[in-house]
Amino acid sequence: MGSQAQHVYTDRASIRKLESLIDQLPTHGHVVLVMQDGCSCDGVVSARPNMQVFHDADQHEGINARVQLQRPDVPEWSRRVWLDQVARVEHLWV
Repeated sequence: MGSQAQHVYTDRASIRKLESLIDQLPTHGHVVLVMQDGCSCDGVVSARPNMQVFHDADQHEGINARVQLQRPDVPEWSRRVWLDQVARVEHLWV
């Protein structure tokens, strides 16, 4: 049994989009993720994400990726975000 994801992708365009987002998320980068629904989330990338194989609810196999954000000033805070839900990445230069 593999990991579950709400959405998985097998088409080249979607996989390229995930690759592009991963390239914009360096380890320790301080970013704002602007989500497709208009919300945003900011934090420091704990480790560059990798694409992985997941299964959706119907057991279709495909690719997706997650990134974990942390906030050094709030050690107990962290958030894992599915990259397919990210519309764009903005970098915060401090």
